[in-house]
Amino acid sequence: MTGEPSVAVLIVDDQAPFRNAARAVISLTDGFEVAGEAETGEDAVRMAAELAPGLVLMDINLPGINGIEATRQITTARPETVVMLLSTYREEDLPPGADDCGAASYVNKEQFGPDVVEDLWAKR
Repeated sequence: MTGEPSVAVLIVDDQAPFRNAARAVISLTDGFEVAGEAETGEDAVRMAAELAPGLVLMDINLPGINGIEATRQITTARPETVVMLLSTYREEDLPPGADDCGAASYVNKEQFGPDVVEDLWAKR
């Protein structure tokens, strides 16, 4: 991605340890930078409108509206924004709506790393 502007990333998770881990992953991923962090679905929707991130890392279980509904609202308002759902669910146990909320992919938090971010971005 040399020569291209960095992709702004919004990290959405109600747990500070995972936000810290996600921030570390993004810092290790060439061409991406953290633009902001949110702890609730409502904050995620508001911040996505304000920051216009290219990528949103979205936890599913959040206080207020969950990550699935927040993803739906973000991708409806900003179809160019890529959302990656992240959680500890096995893929076959995802809650209703996860498969049609507008997210580009689902990744288990245990598998999340720079290569996952780069692969998703390459496929967008």
